[in-house]
Amino acid sequence: MPLQDSYTLPAAADMHVHLRNAPGPIASLATPTIRRAGIDTVFVMPNLAPRPVVSVAEALAYKDALQQLDSSVTYLMSLYLHESITPDVIREAKRAGIAGVKAYPKGATTNSQWGVVSFDPFHDVLKAMEEEGIVLNLHGEVPSSAADGVTVMNAEIRFIPVLKGLVEKYPKLKIVLEHCTSADAVEAVKALGENVVGTITAHHLSLLVDDWSANVHHYCKPSAKSPEDRRALLNAVVTSNGKFFLGTDSAPHDITSKKGKGNTAAGVFTQPYAIGYVLTALEEAITRGDIAEASVTEDALAGFLSGYGRQFYGVAPAARQIRVTRGGARVEESLRGEGVEIVPFRAGETTWGVEWL
Repeated sequence: MPLQDSYTLPAAADMHVHLRNAPGPIASLATPTIRRAGIDTVFVMPNLAPRPVVSVAEALAYKDALQQLDSSVTYLMSLYLHESITPDVIREAKRAGIAGVKAYPKGATTNSQWGVVSFDPFHDVLKAMEEEGIVLNLHGEVPSSAADGVTVMNAEIRFIPVLKGLVEKYPKLKIVLEHCTSADAVEAVKALGENVVGTITAHHLSLLVDDWSANVHHYCKPSAKSPEDRRALLNAVVTSNGKFFLGTDSAPHDITSKKGKGNTAAGVFTQPYAIGYVLTALEEAITRGDIAEASVTEDALAGFLSGYGRQFYGVAPAARQIRVTRGGARVEESLRGEGVEIVPFRAGETTWGVEWL
């Protein structure tokens, strides 16, 4: 076997999750699966519909609703970068313990219709974030445009100059380039200062473009790309040294929005088995020769899955441990709740199981 049969690790932290409106049927189904994966801390996305989270009061109400679903999880809350956000809102957010502000390029992904066209109008807001130490979380794509030659395959690469421009203009601003999918994005994050990091999902460590083009449950934004890009992500996981950490971008959608009429909703649901998926992907990568067996150490896993994200967000180290065991879980075919059905990533397959210690 290319890896140990089991690893004892600190409880994981997932620094990019979608839990949907709470109270609500999808949140009620998805939120209790966080701890099943061995995760006790999550950074929650604000792109709710019909209205995103744009005020501190809304963020705190959302947090309270999530805590009512599972009070054993630490929820790090965020605001949606929107024209209504002001420097005073940022200062209020800091006092309230809000962890970050998420920027979506307008029209680039799910519920991004209120997003950013240019960062120029937000100069004072970004300066206040820089001063207060609030993180800027970037969906790192430009919108697809046939006229400009932009597709899902190069939208992330086209965003990299925007990232570099923000770093140059706001050199002390803490920035997360979320859900990196390309070798170019990995290299860009590595080349920038310690205040710039990247998150990597569980599913992008496995998927390629051919996988999502043939399976609606593998379709997400940003999309999985080439074998070379996947290899860069895998190597970033095991050589992170704090520059990359887990952010699953787990995105629950009812099956009707994935397989019904109209546009397919972008998002892969990985929450219940996220840590297992990462170990499975690393094991498969060793078999392919994408990474060296010796690179998958307990220190590398503990950093990527738990320590590095907590450190960047100023969260205390995990107080509990988990044990992950090869072949210890079988992914459900679907999760069903009140009028909703969600199909998880790699449904029906065997992955690594998680046990709380």
